[in-house]
Amino acid sequence: MGFIGINGGEFVVLAILAVVILGPEKLPEYAKKLANLVKELRRMANGAREQLREEVGDEVADMDWSKLDPRQYDPRRIIKEALVDEFDDAVKAAKAPAGAPAPVRKSIVPVLNERLAPSEPAPFDTEAT
Repeated sequence: MGFIGINGGEFVVLAILAVVILGPEKLPEYAKKLANLVKELRRMANGAREQLREEVGDEVADMDWSKLDPRQYDPRRIIKEALVDEFDDAVKAAKAPAGAPAPVRKSIVPVLNERLAPSEPAPFDTEAT
């Protein structure tokens, strides 16, 4: 079934518990109330979506919000990818022909005791927040 993480067996157990707890007389009444609640929640969600679309436009309302989910950003994966990139750069530099210039990797941190020229701008990290 897959609704709210409940599989078929769990749903059957919940249905049996509902019959035992509520009794067969009240079960149809509560089932109708539950159905009305679900319809009302669905109507409210659709209304909120339409209001969002009217206020901010179609491009924002139809945006794929899963791309912005912070749970997809695993720090271990990010660090691993950064380390692999640096390793790949080192391997490329080692495999370069003897006379070829080594690829220069600019660091944002200046070398110690190195001073900037009076007209030279300070280093700026565009990825920093």
